[in-house]
Amino acid sequence: MPDATTLTTDAAPASERAALWRDWMSSLFFGLESDLYGDTEFEGHVQTARAGDVVLTRLEANRHRVIRRPQSARQSEASYLKIVAPWQGVAAVEQRGRQAWVRPGGWAIYDTTGSYEVGNPERAEHLIVMLPKEQLTERGLRLDPLMGRHVGGSCGISRVALDTMRSTFRELPSMTSDAAQGAGNLILELVRLSLQELAGRESSATQLEAFRDRVRAHIGQHLQDPALSIEGIAQALNCSKRHLYNAFSDEDDTPAHYILRRRLQACMRDLRNPAMDHRSITDIAFSWGFNSGAHFSRVFREHAGLSPSDFRLAAQRREQERCRA
Repeated sequence: MPDATTLTTDAAPASERAALWRDWMSSLFFGLESDLYGDTEFEGHVQTARAGDVVLTRLEANRHRVIRRPQSARQSEASYLKIVAPWQGVAAVEQRGRQAWVRPGGWAIYDTTGSYEVGNPERAEHLIVMLPKEQLTERGLRLDPLMGRHVGGSCGISRVALDTMRSTFRELPSMTSDAAQGAGNLILELVRLSLQELAGRESSATQLEAFRDRVRAHIGQHLQDPALSIEGIAQALNCSKRHLYNAFSDEDDTPAHYILRRRLQACMRDLRNPAMDHRSITDIAFSWGFNSGAHFSRVFREHAGLSPSDFRLAAQRREQERCRA
């Protein structure tokens, strides 16, 4: 396989696997952070190869999240668009206030030059494809509105693109360098055509996605307001509660769960931030719209796998280890 790299936690002691995985995610994907939902046991495998300028990675791992912070995005010298296409499990891509759930048979795309988060809430086997951003930027195609989107994969050009990405990864070991370069160029062209189709598609599906974007944007703007409610969102967007719920019917989220998860993620960011160490956990929770310490502790543990205090302590220890390194 041209320029192939294979990494596995199998030979590492169980106590060292989580730290090893975090190091790999950071080095392979330009400062990407990894969070294991508070799990203490972990195993993961990564196989990466190049098809010309396109980087393809097969990732198999226990449940985990990866986070690209704004500072890391700004510092990176590489500008890629990134695709996640599950073989097994589900991925939740969040970028620019949008969220795309993607399952086997589909793919989603996002921009590594901006902050993002990808949640893998169950054991996953994904194909990750990285494409040079400048080769997909062309006159008349605005990339920003297409990022954090579920592109497709079940039919049309997006299905051809998905099949080509998968078959290219499988066949790379037997390809010459010239053939791999040609396969990479083909992937770039098929992804470009898929994005063109997504940009120009006028359908009830894209209208529904646009409405979900409005809902998520409103939630993001009012996340710190403890009075944020489904009724208030429906009134602000001039729609019925039924329409609001129907808009999320094909997602793994309800609007209420989305609000809760966004608040928990904001609290997790603050608890990881050394500049916030002077603030109490209750103060942070209440600043993001929670109004009960007991409720916050319970849902935080369910989401992160640790109590808020243990989560903050673990983050402080990692920061101390990073500073000593």
